Amino acid sequence: MTGIDRDALAARIAADITEGSIVNLGIGAPTLVADYLPADQEIVLHTENGMLGMGPSPAPDEVDPDLINAGKVPVTELPGAAYFHHADSFAMMRGGHLDICVLGAFQVSVTGDLANWSTGAPGAIPAVGGAMDLAIGAKQVWVMTDLLTRDGDPKIVERCSYPLTGVGCVTRIYTDRAVFDIGPQGLTVRELLGDTTLEQLDELLRVPLHATS
Repeated sequence: MTGIDRDALAARIAADITEGSIVNLGIGAPTLVADYLPADQEIVLHTENGMLGMGPSPAPDEVDPDLINAGKVPVTELPGAAYFHHADSFAMMRGGHLDICVLGAFQVSVTGDLANWSTGAPGAIPAVGGAMDLAIGAKQVWVMTDLLTRDGDPKIVERCSYPLTGVGCVTRIYTDRAVFDIGPQGLTVRELLGDTTLEQLDELLRVPLHATS
């Protein structure tokens, strides 16, 4: 069973973002989504360190060290971009002004609990940071992650064993093998990716799955 790579997954996520959305892309793999947003649609990217109107990644000779996202990765600005204090940026997050945030994850439960800031390992990040504000503040929380860890353990679980970022906050999970929706009925397989089959997902995840009609 093979899935799709991260760039293909980023493009898949970008295709689901509707025009007019205000979107936050979390640190790490989710930032790749910016490179696949359609240039002919108005989608406004927000970063918690104080910017609206980010564009795709800059070419190596066009990097501006003053233009970075929350992960300190260089970004570009689109016409109309705005800058502001990070306190105002967090007010946007907490006030429900973001339509979508795309976050990475260590674990997601079948009820939408998110664990994405610490595994409890020595030297791990000491605090949850802005992820919790995004998780509870965005209208939709999408997760971008591999289906399995490097050790082959599923990241979608019955109950998270790592410290939680948010409770019942995740609405959709994009993985290299499949896309899932989380709703009142639990986990629904929205789309299979690569050559993955529903039977293989059942075997790998060991959690209840529903198929779309």
